[in-house]
Amino acid sequence: MLSIVNRQLKPPVKRPHESIHTVNRLRDKEIAKLLRAVIFDFDGIIVDSEPLILKLTQEMAALEGWAVSEDEYYHEYLALDDRGIVEQLYASHGQPLNARRRDELVEWKAQRYQAIIHDGLPPIAGAAEFITEMARHYPLAIASGSLRVEIHHLLTKMGLREKFSVLATADDCQRSKPDPEVYLTALFRLRVLPNFRDEPLQSEECLAIEDAPLGVVAAQTAGFECLAIAHSRPAQELQHADLVASDFAAVDLRAIRALFR
Repeated sequence: MLSIVNRQLKPPVKRPHESIHTVNRLRDKEIAKLLRAVIFDFDGIIVDSEPLILKLTQEMAALEGWAVSEDEYYHEYLALDDRGIVEQLYASHGQPLNARRRDELVEWKAQRYQAIIHDGLPPIAGAAEFITEMARHYPLAIASGSLRVEIHHLLTKMGLREKFSVLATADDCQRSKPDPEVYLTALFRLRVLPNFRDEPLQSEECLAIEDAPLGVVAAQTAGFECLAIAHSRPAQELQHADLVASDFAAVDLRAIRALFR
């Protein structure tokens, strides 16, 4: 039986002396909060790309005469898009941002990354099976700091592209996680699907799936419930998520549904 590593459910609201009309309104609100869409992060959740992004970040830093340790990357850079990574490099080395050089480094990284992933990257264990199961019940979206061309290519290589109705990527956003922009972009695009034409999708009806502490912050700031998978970071760094599982095999679907009751 599937098990959950950590379950942080909101306590039930006590309603000792409510009128029947109040109770009915509250029941309607609870019904409206049923899970209706699932939004996935990409790197470290669907594809095992974080070690490669770490390596390229270190190479990019070296071009400027800087160094980034593995520990620094996973604590300061994880969940940032390429532009955010370069801006963090400048900030962490006490240098004023050079926007022109930032854009050159972003382009350098994008070209190197796309060449390396030509033949694909390995998926996160259990991700394909979990995505397939979720797609049977809910519309799916991606909300990621990676570029659209990278996400499309890797999903296609894994045979998962058709599972996702919406892609929200770095191409669509000005601000990197932990800003909620990419999650809100995914929400707005999901709303135009036929599934939500009569009843618009609300943020509290969405589940985000993340691997990074800052990604959890972005999802929750957007109003989503968040399941964190402890792949890139240990579970203790993800305790602010609504649910935490060690891997996809440990996700309890009943615990997810309980978040939306």
